[in-house]
Amino acid sequence: MTTERTELKPERVQQTRTVERVVTGQATSDGAGVKLTRVLTQPLQRRLDPFLMLDAFRNENPDDYLAGFPNHPHRGFETITYMIAGRMRHRDSAGNEGLLENGGVQWMTAGRGVVHSEMPEQEGGLMEGFQLWLNLPASDKMREPWYRDFEAAAIPSLRTADGVDVRVIAGASHGVAGAVTRDATAPLYLDVHLPASVRFSQSLPSTHNAFLFVYRGDVSIAGKTLGERQMAILANDAAADGVVVEAGAQPARLLLIAGRPLDEPIAQYGPFVMNTQQEIQEALADYRDGRFGAQ
Repeated sequence: MTTERTELKPERVQQTRTVERVVTGQATSDGAGVKLTRVLTQPLQRRLDPFLMLDAFRNENPDDYLAGFPNHPHRGFETITYMIAGRMRHRDSAGNEGLLENGGVQWMTAGRGVVHSEMPEQEGGLMEGFQLWLNLPASDKMREPWYRDFEAAAIPSLRTADGVDVRVIAGASHGVAGAVTRDATAPLYLDVHLPASVRFSQSLPSTHNAFLFVYRGDVSIAGKTLGERQMAILANDAAADGVVVEAGAQPARLLLIAGRPLDEPIAQYGPFVMNTQQEIQEALADYRDGRFGAQ
C-alpha cells in the first residue's frame, strides 16, 4: 500500500457534535518505568466503548523511556501503537518482530493470548507516540493472535482544499480508506493536522462513540476550547451527523477516534480484557501455565 494524498473539499456536516466532557490525562508510568499520560482510563470504558485505554507519551529524557516495556501478556483486545517520533522494537510469542519508526503504526490483535515486548532502539532524543486499546467482541476474544507493522508511507493520507492534512489509520475520511478496517467495531482513527484558524469536518455515525485528543496547539468544537493534551468526549446526539473542529491562532494537531460500541460486559484485570470474571481467571491460569505461545 502506498500513501494516498489527494486534494479534497471538506466533508459537509450539517450539525456538529458538541463536547460532553473535557478530560485531562493522568501522569503515570508503565512497563519498566516509562513515563506517560493516561488519557482514556478504566472508568471511561463503558462511555467510550469499544475503546479501553489511550496512553500518550512524549519524552526527551532517555531516563523516562529507555527501560521500555519488557515481556508482558495480553488477551481479549487489540493494541494500536502510533509512533510519531523515535524507534521501538516489537517482539512477541507468536514469532512476530518489527521496528516501529516515525509515522508508523503497529496493529496487534492479542486474541487468545500473546506475550510481547516493546523496547526503544535509541539512546537519546525525542520519543513520542500513542497506544490505543480497542476491545474485541466476545466471539473474537479467543481468536488467533495477529500482527502487522505499517510504515509511515503505508498509511493513507489526504489534504483538504483548506490545507488540512489527515492520516487515515483506520476507517475512512473524505473518501480515503484507512490502513485497517474492523467489521464489529468499525473504528475510525485519524491524525489531523490543521493550519491556524482552519476548520476540519468529519462525518460520524450518530450511534458511534467518539472522542478527540489534542496533542499540539488548541482547537474549538461548537464554542468549546480544548488545549494541548486534553481529550474531548463528543456528545452522542441523534441529530448530529459529524464533528467540526477549528484550530486556534496557531497550527494544531489532534487524534479523532470513533467506533461502534459492542454493548457487552467488560471484565478487566490488568492486561486481560474479557467478558466475565471466570474468563479472567482462565486467562491468569493459562498465562501462569505457559499457554500464551512460546513465553
